[in-house]
Amino acid sequence: MPPYALIVDDEPAILDTLSGVLTDGGVECLRTTSGEEALALYAEHCPDVVFLDIWLPDRDGLETLQALRQFDPHATVVMMSGHGTTATAVKAIKMGAFEYLEKPLTYAQALETLRAALAHRQAALTGCRAEASAYPEPGRYALQAPPRLSLLREGREPQRTLRESMVIPGHGLHSGSRTGMVLQPLPPDSGIHFLSVPSRIPIPAHVGMVGDTEYATTLQRDTAQVRTVEHLLSALHAAGITNLLVKLHSEVPILDGSATIFCDRILQQGIVEQDRPRLEVVVDRRYEVAATGGKSLVVEPYDGFAVSYHLSYPQPIGEQYYEFTFSGFDAFRAEIAPARTFGFLRDLKMLNELGLGSGGRLDNFILVGEDNIVNTELRFPDEFARHKILDLIGDLYLLGYPLRGRVSARLTGHRDNVAIVRQLVAAGALPEA
Repeated sequence: MPPYALIVDDEPAILDTLSGVLTDGGVECLRTTSGEEALALYAEHCPDVVFLDIWLPDRDGLETLQALRQFDPHATVVMMSGHGTTATAVKAIKMGAFEYLEKPLTYAQALETLRAALAHRQAALTGCRAEASAYPEPGRYALQAPPRLSLLREGREPQRTLRESMVIPGHGLHSGSRTGMVLQPLPPDSGIHFLSVPSRIPIPAHVGMVGDTEYATTLQRDTAQVRTVEHLLSALHAAGITNLLVKLHSEVPILDGSATIFCDRILQQGIVEQDRPRLEVVVDRRYEVAATGGKSLVVEPYDGFAVSYHLSYPQPIGEQYYEFTFSGFDAFRAEIAPARTFGFLRDLKMLNELGLGSGGRLDNFILVGEDNIVNTELRFPDEFARHKILDLIGDLYLLGYPLRGRVSARLTGHRDNVAIVRQLVAAGALPEA
């Protein structure tokens, strides 16, 4: 028998359109505009997947979702909304929704979600936790591991991913838009990937995808882009997470301007060690990016991972230097993760003209005036140098693998970080088969 889908929406046009799309996918459809009737239809027909709108005239979608999951713990529910919020998405996922989609849905998006939901439902009913069912995304989006390099060596640590999916809401620093992201586990040898929700285009976290480095690191592929990836990548690099899918709109949430909340959420959700050793880029000689004005960035062989940064600004920042030797995730969380991004009062007009910094708030970055810090107390006397290390650790993860080496930076930024990564990739590139 063909699978059944139940569509619950208060707009008849949505019912007609979505049922037509799902029918094209080989599914028989039940339809209703009522949450109450949806429960009765589910009890009678036990459909394989439910497409459920948030806003319904009798009971809202979250109430209906809760009732469905109480009736059937394996109920596979895709929540939909044309004017929901990130908080609503977070709550729906926590309550057991399989997916949260924003309307209007595209034809391809509806069918992709249908196929994934049916596979999830089958796995739940059979108790199957085979790799393809536990991690449906690679097959759906043809994700590929980062390219192999001659500098790769088998490391001492296993590959890692998250124990289960999680949602992190927030605002974009440069877009100013309310945003959020879903982090989902991936199987071994997948790598880190971003998925642009509007376009459904996957973007590997790799230097080959870098599109811009002004004020933040932006990845771009075809028409899709993801901005401000460095803080999240820094936390993933330090946590040793090698396989992960990050679904979002166009910008990673800035949160409090540091990596602390990312680290905390990763620990709360849990890290799973996978059954294969991770590969590391092992620095074989000295690499250097040099520029005018005393800038320099050097990567050298070292049996471990260490990063130092020398910073020089006029007061109230002054000269700062910090050296971080990685001894584990806890050391990163204590010494580097809390350091926040910063900006200068004198640059706000220019940033505004460029359309950047629209999400800057008094609680998510350090605002530096002519003579003082305007909006906060520093977490460390050398917080600015530590934040530069945070950014550098994140940008270095665009190698596609953890780094084993010593990094020494002076007065550098995202552009220089990306340049040294490109050097390492070029030096380790293997000839095409």
